[in-house]
Amino acid sequence: MTEDNKLFAVQIVEAWNSHDLDRVVARYCTDCRVVDVAVPQPLVGREAVRRMFEAYYHAFPDLRLTLTDVVADTDQVALFWVAHGTHQGAIMNIPASGRAVSARGVNHLKLRDGLVCETTTIWDVAGMLRGIGLLPDLVDGDLSR
Repeated sequence: MTEDNKLFAVQIVEAWNSHDLDRVVARYCTDCRVVDVAVPQPLVGREAVRRMFEAYYHAFPDLRLTLTDVVADTDQVALFWVAHGTHQGAIMNIPASGRAVSARGVNHLKLRDGLVCETTTIWDVAGMLRGIGLLPDLVDGDLSR
């Protein structure tokens, strides 16, 4: 099962990168629960998943995630990734900046019958905000002091 879940991780990232909303939503249970640190309340159901991905794809039409690591168990998977995209549409009430950004993140997926039934996404929102010019760098790059 663990190897199947590692394959699932690759396949869901491929679906996310396809920007095909039907393909993305098909990877989730009809009653899935979605927690994203950038969204104030948990989302429930496939239509909520669709709306969330529509918002991210609108804001970053060239959004692409690169899978950097996978940890899999019998009914859960942790995906570590780096997202890259150009901020070309509004997100979180922030108008497009035209700037290229990247952010690291992790998804903890709980699986049921080969679909995501629950997911928690923790990602570097502050890094995205720095990338689009809304936050300054927090350190000068020299951490040896």
